[in-house]
Amino acid sequence: MEKVTGLVICRNEEAGIDACLRSISWCDNIIVVDAYSTDNTAEIAARHTDKVYQNEWKGFREQRLFALSKAEGGWIFALDADERCTAGLAEEIRSLISSGTAEFNGYMIPRKNFFLGKWIKHGGWYPGYQMRFFKADGAGVTERLVHESYTVKGPTGKLTSDIEHYTVTSVDEYMKKIMYYADLSAAEKKDHRVGFYRLFIYPRLEFAKQYFLKGSFLDGKEGLMIANFHMFTKALTYMKVLELQKK
Repeated sequence: MEKVTGLVICRNEEAGIDACLRSISWCDNIIVVDAYSTDNTAEIAARHTDKVYQNEWKGFREQRLFALSKAEGGWIFALDADERCTAGLAEEIRSLISSGTAEFNGYMIPRKNFFLGKWIKHGGWYPGYQMRFFKADGAGVTERLVHESYTVKGPTGKLTSDIEHYTVTSVDEYMKKIMYYADLSAAEKKDHRVGFYRLFIYPRLEFAKQYFLKGSFLDGKEGLMIANFHMFTKALTYMKVLELQKK
């Protein structure tokens, strides 16, 4: 039976890394790539595996590629430190491997996103399929600065059990994420024209799309917060694009 390697990249994730790694304790091997955390992330990870590597942070894509380079064949199950593998998903993957019925080279997995403790079911947040279980041979990462994803060669399928993603645990934390991702997104869009439409009309159209068309209103107060954050992110991104163009 082919082995499964759990793969996690992290940086300053001492609050969540223990629960993340405990959720993949069923994997045959666990590889953690830490970006020289200044908290206790690496020490906590070392309680779960002796394969903890340090690699300077140069971006999500580069870090994921470095992690892939440490895997030794077989299958890879990739998680981020703020994610958890559910018991149902672990059983589904083990059953797939042990039965020898895996038809595809990679599997998209549905992801439950939690915002301030609430599972967000609408607004495009669920099922939010992610490529997280795949054969190591031929695996890669898309060439993007933000919202990059793993890639595989050959046909792909879908699993039914979920990953849990505790994406927002506080407003302050989410604001820091928005600032960071806006920087990355602005770098990708640095050649876009920026004017009244991009700075004023477009963010408000995105709010309407998120809240009404995608159904964030169905998630109550949290859905309204998400739509507001979405609007702010779009405006902030183009403000940063304009800043880049003026340098």
